[in-house]
Amino acid sequence: MSYPSPSDRGDRGPSPSDRGSPERERRTWVDRRRDKIAEEIARNRRGEYTVPTWVLALALVLIVGGWIALIVLV
Repeated sequence: MSYPSPSDRGDRGPSPSDRGSPERERRTWVDRRRDKIAEEIARNRRGEYTVPTWVLALALVLIVGGWIALIVLV
């Protein structure tokens, strides 16, 4: 089964039969993903950037591991 291309439908947009099609589902997923990335970039430009939790946890482990290594080796 082939799906009609946007040029086949003109400028009318998706037909009601396309709502559940994989092509339409993929397009909406891509649009949501693109919007999410654009919103994150806008937040970062406004200075609302936060450090991910895994980065903070890694930094803590490295600091504590460094102190323990310093104590044990000296």
